[in-house]
Order: sequence, then structure tokens, then C-alpha cells
Amino acid sequence: FDEDKLWQQVRTGGAIVLMRHAATTPGIGDPPGFALGQCATQRNLSAAGRRDARAIGAAFRQRGVDPGAVWSSRWCRCLDTARLAFDQATPEPALDSMFRDDEAAAGAKLRALRAKLAARRETGPLVLVTHDVNIRALTGEYLAQGEMVLAVPRSDRLEVIGRLNAHARPPAGR
Repeated sequence: FDEDKLWQQVRTGGAIVLMRHAATTPGIGDPPGFALGQCATQRNLSAAGRRDARAIGAAFRQRGVDPGAVWSSRWCRCLDTARLAFDQATPEPALDSMFRDDEAAAGAKLRALRAKLAARRETGPLVLVTHDVNIRALTGEYLAQGEMVLAVPRSDRLEVIGRLNAHARPPAGR
């Protein structure tokens, strides 16, 4: 797929955008004392990450894409990315980081997300803002902070059909 066709699929709701949260302060995982819902205890977006999240939202708007729904991990860096980019975020526990989960807990999150996607009746664009480890488990793809892949649901997985580059300028006339 070329970039225009991928963006068209996003516009029509024919695929799901999986997005890794934007750039954070350096580190891996979260500091000791991490608490869900307490941003001060987490690794959060950097100033560059906040700028990138806003730029991603602007790129969607320039391409005429208005996400019908934005589901986000409950980690502050994901919620902030979603809200800065799209002015919305529905917290979704099935997108919470699996970084410290054992195999059973990670599997339960994947099953819960697949069930929620299968039950979804809306046809508009859907953006999922989550973590690298979750995206790798869902698609096998590694994404840098702020990167996105486009995927279509299959019975047991999400099939990646391309990568979206929100930093590239849309073609003239859009």
C-alpha cells in the first residue's frame, strides 16, 4: 500500500491505527513506586513528545481524518499522547502495559482487546494508543515512540498492512 491508500483506509474506518505513545523522558518501564493514575510516579512525555503528539493530531486533521474513537492505555504517557493529538481518550485496561505482566496476564489482556475489537460496531476510524510491548504482542512489529502501524482485524490477530508517517506532508490539494 502506498501512503495515500493507507490514509484512505484510516479515513473510511477500514483499519485500526496502533500508535505507540510519543517520546518520554529517558528510561525503560516506570520508576519504583509507580502508581496507575498518579502521573508524578510514572515516566511521562518529554517536551518533544508533547510537541510530537500535537503534530500527529495536526497531520490527521490535514488528511481529513477524524478518529471516531481513541482508546488508550491508562498510563499517563498514553493518555496524554491521545489527548494532545486527538482531544480525546477512552481509557482501556486491555491496552495497559504488559511490560511486567506474566504470560497469563498478558494473554488475558490480548484476549480482552480482541473481544472488544470484535464486538465494536462503530465503523469510523479507531486509534489505539499503547506501549511497544503490547504492539509487538499484537502485531509482531517494533515501533519507536510516536510511530504508528495500520492493521486489520483477523480472527486471532491484527494483520499489519502498513506504517503511517504523520510527519510527512500530505499531497497538495488536501
